[in-house]
Amino acid sequence: QVQLVESGGGLVQPGGSLRLSCAASGSISSISTMGWYRQAPGKERELVASIAKSGLTIYGDSVKGRFTTSRDNAKNTVYLQMNSLKPDDTAVYYCRVLMFGTTIPYWGQGTQVTVSS
Repeated sequence: QVQLVESGGGLVQPGGSLRLSCAASGSISSISTMGWYRQAPGKERELVASIAKSGLTIYGDSVKGRFTTSRDNAKNTVYLQMNSLKPDDTAVYYCRVLMFGTTIPYWGQGTQVTVSS
């Protein structure tokens, strides 16, 4: 089993910043892709950012230029730096990890991000 522990969510004013972290532990063989998805009330879960072990990144269109993802392979940890936050960024953010040789990802429990004045 693989456990994902997320941290860093909370309440922030529009224009502010937050940094999310997700640490993987347990029966980790080799992590391929790490990333973040989010789900707002009444909406489908959507990709926020994804990063391969090589460092190659992919971002959702709505966060390009504002969010940055990075990872520490030695710590099996992925980060999401969120800047210039908007009320539309309000959602539960989920960490997602995929191992090499598998197609079924692991998901974190989710962390709430609320952008409001």
